[in-house]
Amino acid sequence: MSSSFYVGQREFFPGVGRIPFEGRDSDNPLAYKVYDADKQIGGRSMAEHLRFAVAYWHSFCGAGHDPFGPATRAYPWDQGATPLARVQAKADAAFEFVTKLGVPYYCFHDVDLAPDADDIGEYRDNLRHMVEIAGERQRQTGVKLLWGTANLFSHPRYMNGAATNPDFAVVARAGVQVQAALDATVALGGSNYVFWGGREGYACLLNTDMKREQAHLARFLAAARDYGRSIGFQGTFLIEPKPMEPMHHQYDFDSATVVGFLRAHGLDQDFKLNIEANHATLSGHTFAHDLQVASDAGLLGSIDANRGNPQNGWDTDQFPTDLYDAVGAMLVVLRQGGFGDGGLNFDAKVRRESTDPQDLFIAHIGGMDTFARGLEVAHALLTASPLERWRGERYASFDSGAGAAFANGQLTLQDLCAHAQQAGEPGQRSGRQEAYENLLNQYLLR
Repeated sequence: MSSSFYVGQREFFPGVGRIPFEGRDSDNPLAYKVYDADKQIGGRSMAEHLRFAVAYWHSFCGAGHDPFGPATRAYPWDQGATPLARVQAKADAAFEFVTKLGVPYYCFHDVDLAPDADDIGEYRDNLRHMVEIAGERQRQTGVKLLWGTANLFSHPRYMNGAATNPDFAVVARAGVQVQAALDATVALGGSNYVFWGGREGYACLLNTDMKREQAHLARFLAAARDYGRSIGFQGTFLIEPKPMEPMHHQYDFDSATVVGFLRAHGLDQDFKLNIEANHATLSGHTFAHDLQVASDAGLLGSIDANRGNPQNGWDTDQFPTDLYDAVGAMLVVLRQGGFGDGGLNFDAKVRRESTDPQDLFIAHIGGMDTFARGLEVAHALLTASPLERWRGERYASFDSGAGAAFANGQLTLQDLCAHAQQAGEPGQRSGRQEAYENLLNQYLLR
């Protein structure tokens, strides 16, 4: 791993150099214990498998605000005399951080990167200016853009939704941001473009024409796709499910809902899913469940890596530290052959109480080590353990004979009845859940 890193006009994280790999016996909080970027797993390096990205918004914009109090962190890059000076300093801080961490990608919303403005011309000029800055930083560092997106949920104009807003003027204004964000994503060589429908839903069904709103959402997505393709975007469009918050109900509720929506509107050839762990658990599923649903549909594109607090019913965006979740996620990713153009973006924020600049490094290091270990264990389970053989044996009755004929659609209900009459009462077969769970623990502990 290279020891070089980017520093702009000033160093924003002094005392922290390039984060090294020191192995599992290290007690250095600013070193990787498991993530070795060049280590080969199944013919690919860890870096190629995991495709880590830093989230611009949480890492460099979120200063610890919450509903009960103001910011707890004063960022040195927020001290410039003008909005443009501040975001230029923020870009320097971001690329310094990403290169010190040794992460290959980053992700952003339009108004993370550039100052927002109600005047459309000013908004566009600001974003174009910062795209030039970011592009130069990418060329200097080799860091790439995993995905871009537009923030269509924070501004008061979007309080009743963006693409699903009952006021067409708001829908049109949302189009301005998506067009600009797509232009930025293409200019910066982004591999994906994300839609998170934070306000695409309803607070009260009494004042909502749900069928009409969802039709408008589909039309908006199709228009964005058509524009993106027209300007040369060859990557994947991603939908990020979430059941609620900030709205009472969001139309992209979970993986199954989004898969059905995309297929119903003929969007499934261009769109896939970006699955966030905390969003999955808010919908009542496990992280692995929503990943598996998306993958089974051939529509798992990327992952937002984080976790929630099981005692809370809201999105806490904590850094991922759960090894079981990481193994479950990587099993899904490896079984489908990898991410393709997607990756693992840390859509996570340090806690409001974590005010030391080193905390941001430590949080990412922990998340990266967690998924690196998840990758190691998942690969071992798939290649060296009896896991896949056990799963295959469990369904072996469908591999030949009448079971295969049923699976291939060749048996009628009458045929099923005749088979049951001939076979008699089925024997009891254990699901062996404890054996599977203990097998996972066995490989985690090696």
